[in-house]
Amino acid sequence: MIIRLLFQTVLIALAQIWANKIRAVLTTLGIVIGVAAVVSIVAATKGLESFVLDQFATIGANKVWVFPRMPDNRRDRYGWRQLRLTTRQVDGMLAASPSLARLSPVMNFTVSVQAGDKVKDLVTVTGIRPDWHEIESRSVTIGRPFMPSDEEGKLQVCLINDKGVAELNLNSDPTGTVLLVGGRRFKIVGVVETKSVSPMFGGNEAQTEIFIPFATGEMMRPEPRIYVVAQSKGPELFEDVKAEITTYMRRVRNLEPGEPNTFGVEAIDQAISQFKSLAAGLQAFAGGIVAISLLVGGIGIMNIMLVSVSERTREIGLRKAVGAKPSVILTQFLVEAVTLCMLGGAIGLAIGQLLVILMRAVASNALGGAVIPSWAVMLAVGFSAATGLIFGMFPAIKAARLDPIEALRHE
Repeated sequence: MIIRLLFQTVLIALAQIWANKIRAVLTTLGIVIGVAAVVSIVAATKGLESFVLDQFATIGANKVWVFPRMPDNRRDRYGWRQLRLTTRQVDGMLAASPSLARLSPVMNFTVSVQAGDKVKDLVTVTGIRPDWHEIESRSVTIGRPFMPSDEEGKLQVCLINDKGVAELNLNSDPTGTVLLVGGRRFKIVGVVETKSVSPMFGGNEAQTEIFIPFATGEMMRPEPRIYVVAQSKGPELFEDVKAEITTYMRRVRNLEPGEPNTFGVEAIDQAISQFKSLAAGLQAFAGGIVAISLLVGGIGIMNIMLVSVSERTREIGLRKAVGAKPSVILTQFLVEAVTLCMLGGAIGLAIGQLLVILMRAVASNALGGAVIPSWAVMLAVGFSAATGLIFGMFPAIKAARLDPIEALRHE
């Protein structure tokens, strides 16, 4: 019985809306704009979040960097020798940080490289330890990776990336080939894959890369500028890693309480958290837009429903005279207000979907993953229904309380 009554009431409401189409559209304009804005902004945020997280994945979710850092406003107090990381400091770091799985010190410098008659200037040479391969997910496609014996023996062996093989005109399998790296003879023992890094993280077109054992690099550069790349045992352990490394570094650097850190510890997890906070802020902003739009739309709904009650006063009086209960009158006008709002919400969702399709077409790279999540659809529908209930309640109560005799006399 109740379901049939609601169904009939909805049909009456739709008939009333259809009879005043232009007025209904103008009345729901605020709701349409609010819903379209919120779903399109949420979809764009989701698409951007998916794009950025994919870019983060190219670097590694549980990577940690430790590097020298000048304290703010202390540039006149600390010299380079006080700030730089030393091999001794790096060697004790893994034992002092149980949350770390592995680490490798890294040094970079540029030299000229010669292969036969082919000479290439300003080639980046990177000193690494064997664990670097697993930390960076840079596998060796030909030959072998570095082994502990290469580091311990300070051997003059090197790895080259596939881009370097092409630029130096080497054989497809260059293992065993001797290169002159900064005037020193190095034997190629393997080819490491070239890893592309997104431009948003400073990546650019792949260049020739030469990798040598870190200890060998120390012979070539006795006081190198180094940093540490490490891998935590899990992305969720970054705060533990940071605390452990900070405690260790402050101790080995003899920093007194109150003195600022002369080093930095960063992780991708931090950047991901910061981006997610930004995304949440954008979604909160979208929520503010929809709240204002629904408030404006709700006032419009209340206004038009009061007008509708005034126009249909005689109809209300006639229905009460033949036995209609106040609750039935109240339900009729309340359902009409909710239906009006839900139609506005549906139109807003349709417009929002069109905007998302347009975004994906115009910015396919960054917003290719833009999609309206199901919770945003339910939120839009819920807000629309709530707006109808809240702002339709006063006109519905007014209609239900009309005196039938006075209503029938109304002109």
